[in-house]
Amino acid sequence: MNIYENIIILNASLSDEDIEATSGKIKDLITSSGGEILKVDAWGRKKLAFEIKKQKKGFYLLLLFKAPSPTIKKLEDYYKVLDSVIKFMVLKLERKQAEAAVQSVSGKENAPPSGEKPEQKSEA
Repeated sequence: MNIYENIIILNASLSDEDIEATSGKIKDLITSSGGEILKVDAWGRKKLAFEIKKQKKGFYLLLLFKAPSPTIKKLEDYYKVLDSVIKFMVLKLERKQAEAAVQSVSGKENAPPSGEKPEQKSEA
């Protein structure tokens, strides 16, 4: 399976519940097609650089996932018919990019909570 990075811009006028439901449907589509979600990062509502489909703001959602190649076609077809999606882009990560992405995901799980320093062992 390949590792993909997917950025989605959703309509900013959607409620938080609708955005959560839409992202849940996208995650379900990936997992039901044999994929595995590695990371979900909601960037929130931001102003667009230019107007897209008469929208000036969008809700940005970043997904990092492993999936077989046919899943990407299903995902893109789904985005095209989903009204809440303004724009999307799916990128296949190269080997080095994929390794760095997986390392960052696993590294954050092992990292101490923000504001805390990792424990240091002293030899006394």
